[in-house]
Amino acid sequence: MSNTAGKELMEAARWGTVGRRLEAGRLGLSPFSAAQADHELMTSSSSLQPLTIWLLSPYHTGSHKAWAEGYQANSRHSVHLFTLAGRFWKWRMQGGAIELAQQAKAVDKHPPPDLVLATDMTNLCAWLALMRGSLPARARTVLYMHENQLTYPWRPGEKPDLTYAMINWLSQLCADLIVFNSEFHRRSWFSELPNLLKHFPDYIHLEQIERVEARSRVLPVGIDIQDGNRLRTDPGAPLILWNQRWEYDKRPDRFFDLLYRLEEAGHEFRLAVAGENFRNIPIEFEEAETRLAHRIEHWGFLPSRREYLALLQRSDLVISTAEHEFFGISILEAVQAGAFPLLPDRLSYPELIPAGLHAACLYADDEDLYQKVGMRLHMPRTAPPSLRRAVRENYAWPVVAGAYDYQFAELSDAPAAAQH
Repeated sequence: MSNTAGKELMEAARWGTVGRRLEAGRLGLSPFSAAQADHELMTSSSSLQPLTIWLLSPYHTGSHKAWAEGYQANSRHSVHLFTLAGRFWKWRMQGGAIELAQQAKAVDKHPPPDLVLATDMTNLCAWLALMRGSLPARARTVLYMHENQLTYPWRPGEKPDLTYAMINWLSQLCADLIVFNSEFHRRSWFSELPNLLKHFPDYIHLEQIERVEARSRVLPVGIDIQDGNRLRTDPGAPLILWNQRWEYDKRPDRFFDLLYRLEEAGHEFRLAVAGENFRNIPIEFEEAETRLAHRIEHWGFLPSRREYLALLQRSDLVISTAEHEFFGISILEAVQAGAFPLLPDRLSYPELIPAGLHAACLYADDEDLYQKVGMRLHMPRTAPPSLRRAVRENYAWPVVAGAYDYQFAELSDAPAAAQH
């Protein structure tokens, strides 16, 4: 292995197993070379100096909460959470920095941070201004992009407001490192960003885009890997699972239209609808709860993590009909539990599924999905062992947290002048 290839592979290793393997393939290296990078990375772990990390999570619910607490529990660094309740998202982006700064200034029992890790719901510029004089000069800043307010679809009838996309952009300009949860997310943001800035009359500084993109990385969200076998023992019809948010961008209309069509064609199936729901529930859920009542095994959010995981282990098929997805943590959780995934061949989903399983797990359009579901209902199969193994190797929290730890330690060690 050449010195150049070795350096690039080690850099990819610091981004996590997924990035390392992609980079190994691009460089034409053997699996043994990738294993060498793993060995070198693990060998160097003993020299990792623990950092004090302040994690800002102003919309602390759902996947944001799971991500923050998952990293805190699995990191080698000392991670302190500063959080606000997950509601009023617009106000969180506009004014959440005020309360987060008050919390940070009040916590004198914690050592000052080596690094600040903020989610995309944070107005990082405002927070840094409010913390002026309270942070050590050595402190680095990282912005983690769970989503963005530029390419996130607006509700039907809702007028787009560029204010929140600009908060994302200004926060990125302030950050030393910008991390996206998928390559699809990173690519879609930077592709659309020039169109955002061109809405404004002057001084739009398009040249800044390339500079910010150069200090962006992709590090996925981790998931908790559960041991144990699948729980399904009854001979009943296959169980179809919905475990995503009850939101318009997940296109529940397409999902339930598919189920109505399957029922009309005489297919046997049972239905479990879980996932987080909010005050404004799409009307499709109310209709489906009535029309498919005779097929429903479970309906509604499961606050108990144990009960939720048990439901995943009983499920045969997990289906996404989303028109928007930046990552897909609920899908990965279901796959790891054994549910076979059927997902759109777009958005972030192709990144989650190994290339050799794309033909089986990804669909091109509604008709392709209908045919694939029909086949799976006729011959139900669990998620292939190779797919479940890939999820464990690429997305288990110990693996992902290790990639975060090394990336953040490397950033903290870099000279300040090299950051921007």
